[in-house]
Amino acid sequence: MSGSGALAFPFAIDARGRSAVAGDDRHLRDLIMLVLFTVPGERVNRPEFGCGIGQLVFAPNSDALAATTEQLVHGALIRWLDPVLLVRAVQVTSQDATLTIAVTYSARDTGETRQDLFRVPVAG
Repeated sequence: MSGSGALAFPFAIDARGRSAVAGDDRHLRDLIMLVLFTVPGERVNRPEFGCGIGQLVFAPNSDALAATTEQLVHGALIRWLDPVLLVRAVQVTSQDATLTIAVTYSARDTGETRQDLFRVPVAG
């Protein structure tokens, strides 16, 4: 993968005054974050893109919400990122007013397996 030349997300300026770039590991995490936090319909040229977990802020936190979110995230990651990563597992835990999403994946080009955590505030 040529992630070493990919723009960092969120966009930033580096110490040299240029657009910051992300390494391969960071680039894959950025791609996952884009899928998770983009609301379907938000992108004009790709209205189905994303899974919109940010919309869960007002949903009541429960085990059922965690299970539903797990399926939603897993499906969206496979749909949008299958060419660059293999989703090994998605685990969503519900605690207090937060959903914690653990995504275990392997980079398709290197086979390296990683796990990243993403937290989403929800209604208690």
